[in-house]
Amino acid sequence: MPTFANTWLPFIYLYGVGGAFFLSGMVLIKKANAVNFEKKRHRYWWKVTIFGFFYFMVIHALMILAALYL
Repeated sequence: MPTFANTWLPFIYLYGVGGAFFLSGMVLIKKANAVNFEKKRHRYWWKVTIFGFFYFMVIHALMILAALYL
């Protein structure tokens, strides 16, 4: 059975450190007024970007669980 360090620690690092960079990028975009939430298209892509991050995080976690328990 793989250990915590071999399975979940890389996941936590990837989405923890990567999530910090993602969040700082999103904050930077908002503070630079690069996104205009009055435009429907901007709101759409903002939501798609955030959804995409969490979508891949969930898929990655499910694949790790499948590899461990199936």
